[in-house]
Amino acid sequence: MVQKKTSGKKNDQFKKVLLGMKENIVHDIKNMAAVNSADNKDKSGDVSGHSMHIADVATDMYDREFSLGLASNDRELLNRIEAALKRIIDKSFGGCTVCKKPIAAARLKALPYVETCLKCQEQLESKKR
Repeated sequence: MVQKKTSGKKNDQFKKVLLGMKENIVHDIKNMAAVNSADNKDKSGDVSGHSMHIADVATDMYDREFSLGLASNDRELLNRIEAALKRIIDKSFGGCTVCKKPIAAARLKALPYVETCLKCQEQLESKKR
């Protein structure tokens, strides 16, 4: 079955959106790294002579793990965006990577980095359960 691809003009629009998303994510990752770095420097020297309260330590650990989770999600999304940009270059953007049918325009507009049509995505998710 031949895959219908998005037009060049549409691809340019999606490319702009994807590049904007990529820029925002890279900015967020850099900000998280800077904040975590600054937090670690602030807590490295305890001049009061007292150790931190256990609740403060737990809160710091939770915040750190939460930030790492966000960064991990951002990196995964960044990889999906990069893959979508490559599909634009190789002119396969807009087609489902599983069934090779076109992905609905509304789905692409909502998630421009999506790789599968809704039907294939549902099948993939039901297999994971």
